Amino acid sequence: MSTAALKQTPGHTLYYSQLCGFCSRVLQVARSMGLELELRDVDFEAGRRQELIVGGGKGQVPCLRIEGADGSVNWMYESADISHYLKEHFSS
Repeated sequence: MSTAALKQTPGHTLYYSQLCGFCSRVLQVARSMGLELELRDVDFEAGRRQELIVGGGKGQVPCLRIEGADGSVNWMYESADISHYLKEHFSS
């Protein structure tokens, strides 16, 4: 899929690990939907796991950081919940 065809998801950041099967499931759902999420790799990007712990309260991945239009931030942790959220909010 070309970059031009990807749907932007402003305010949505996925903390993930390349070694995590649950993360792979979420990434597969996002790719199948043509979504472009901001990705933050907690294993290979310095400080990302600590950023996740400070913001969301734990270092578990996958975690979707959702920033509302009003500046509020919510942290969603379960892969099934994240996949459901993406389908609910970004399906055409």
